Amino acid sequence: MSLFRKIDAKADLGAPASLKSSIQRAIRTKLVEQFPESLGANDGALLDQIWPKKEPVTTVKFKREHVQLIVVRGMPIFFQQYDGPFVPTLRVLHQYPDLLPKVQVDRGAIRFVLSGANIMAPGLTSAGGRLPEERLEKGTIVGVNSQGKEYEVSVGVLNMASDEIAAAGKGIAIDNLHCIGDDLWMICARGGL
Repeated sequence: MSLFRKIDAKADLGAPASLKSSIQRAIRTKLVEQFPESLGANDGALLDQIWPKKEPVTTVKFKREHVQLIVVRGMPIFFQQYDGPFVPTLRVLHQYPDLLPKVQVDRGAIRFVLSGANIMAPGLTSAGGRLPEERLEKGTIVGVNSQGKEYEVSVGVLNMASDEIAAAGKGIAIDNLHCIGDDLWMICARGGL
C-alpha cells in the first residue's frame, strides 16, 4: 500500500533539517551503489543532474511511516523508509525514465495501482502486462508503467523475482510505495515543500 496516503503536513511532517556534507556524501555513495547502471554510470553524471553537489540538501521526516525525504531546492527527490533502500520520487523518474527497470500493468490494474494498492501478479502476466526479459531479483525497485500510458504511474519494490512472478501468476508481486495521486505526488505537483 502506498506510503503516502493522507499526509497531515502539520502532524506527520517534521521540520526540514540540513544535512551535513559527510552525510550527503554517504547518501550519494549509497545511491551509486544501489543504482550502479544509472546513477553510477559516467562518474555519476546523472546523479549530479538530479542532485547537484553544491546544492544545499535538507531532509524531512514523515513520522507516521518512518520515512525520510531527501529534498533539493524544496523538491523531494528520494525517500527512504527506516534503513531501507532509497527510492526516487515519480517526479524524478518522469524526468529521468532510465533510472529504474520497468514493468507494465494491464489496463484493469490501473485504478487499483492509483488507489495505492499493491500490484498483483495477474496484472503483470496478462496480455496487457509486461515483465522485463532480464531477471530482476526480489527487492529490486521498479518503475511501474501502465498499458497505453507514457509515464510511470507508480514506484514499487518486487516481492519476488520477475521469473517467479511469471511462473506463479498469482499473489502480491510488487509493494506499491508511491503512486500518482498520493500525497507525495501532490507535494511535488504543488512545487515542493
